[in-house]
Amino acid sequence: MSRPLRRWVPRPGAVGLRAWRGAAAFGAMAVALAVVPLTAAPSQASSRPPRAAPALAVAVPPGAGPASGLAGLQKPRKGAGFRQIILPDLAVIEPHGLSVAQVAALRKLRGVSDVLAIDGASIKARGRQVNVVGVNPQQFRSWTPLATASDQKLWTALAGGAFVASGDAGRQLGLRPGARYQLTGAASLTLPYGGAASFGIAGVDLVVSTAASAQLGLIHNVAALISAPGAAMTTLKGEVRHLLGRGGSVVSLREPQLPVDATTSPGKPSNYIELFRESAARYCPGMSWTVLAAIGQIESGDGANVGPSSAGAVGPMQFLPSTWAEWGITAFGEPGPPNVMDPYDAVPSAARYLCAAGAGTPAGLPGAIFAYNHATWYVAEVLALAREYARLYG
Repeated sequence: MSRPLRRWVPRPGAVGLRAWRGAAAFGAMAVALAVVPLTAAPSQASSRPPRAAPALAVAVPPGAGPASGLAGLQKPRKGAGFRQIILPDLAVIEPHGLSVAQVAALRKLRGVSDVLAIDGASIKARGRQVNVVGVNPQQFRSWTPLATASDQKLWTALAGGAFVASGDAGRQLGLRPGARYQLTGAASLTLPYGGAASFGIAGVDLVVSTAASAQLGLIHNVAALISAPGAAMTTLKGEVRHLLGRGGSVVSLREPQLPVDATTSPGKPSNYIELFRESAARYCPGMSWTVLAAIGQIESGDGANVGPSSAGAVGPMQFLPSTWAEWGITAFGEPGPPNVMDPYDAVPSAARYLCAAGAGTPAGLPGAIFAYNHATWYVAEVLALAREYARLYG
């Protein structure tokens, strides 16, 4: 393949590392909860800015080139301890508690895929007032940030009757893992402390199981999170408000989505931006091209460092040889068998892999990126950089 000149555009400022959608969404819910104080009743490394859209070139297969330091592409894993990350679109807060019938009706609304009801109240721990939520650990796990959802030890402790805390609450209360502490709501309960984690819920200090929630007298079903990725927000909010009547609050948690464009163009892409757009449209129509752009930039600087990495990954999208053997394809009219060093083959192959791992839907995207490189910082960095590409290129 010929090696055309690279095209450069001015580099933007550094991208601030941001957590993915779930964490910001829970923060918005906490604002709404803060307006309705809970009372006991009886019974988020730095990321790199996008570089220019360089023209494409096939690198010569390396012998013992410099290591990239990245783990590269891995096969999707099963049995990670939770089914998937669920992204909330709407929060419903009812200070007197949602009825069983109301929660069931929320689940039946058009476009709703998941609903999670949680208990909550303000109680005392070590002499301080703290906000506590009561959850079914197995269900709540999927609604937490990926790093927390992946912490098997934490969820085992919570399911076993311990309580867990946010990092700030754990430090402020002086909690020590394994020690037992008294929590006082409508009744007092002494529970072991199972550890700290980020739950993505600003203002929530402690989390307990539903069994402990009932003993402490937390308000049953004080809030519900709704995931409805395909629903129009205006319509969804209207239907939820109609269902609730005059009681309760409804808060939109949906952030602007990354741009998705399934339109394909004839001919061959002439630079990486065009290649990312075309590869997403052809091989994973539901995924934003900006995800491929972010991965390509992080993994190799758009072909500037093709490895091998310390793990043996090579090429502009950093495939391990074993993964390339399974997912590599020849695309855009390239001659010969799939070539891991050819961006015209590597980028579409990465799109196929991500799509098979769930990247074709907003809910599946974080898990698909995690499958590409098993690191939670990597998921956050890819999504942050993808948003910057969206801002710059639309």
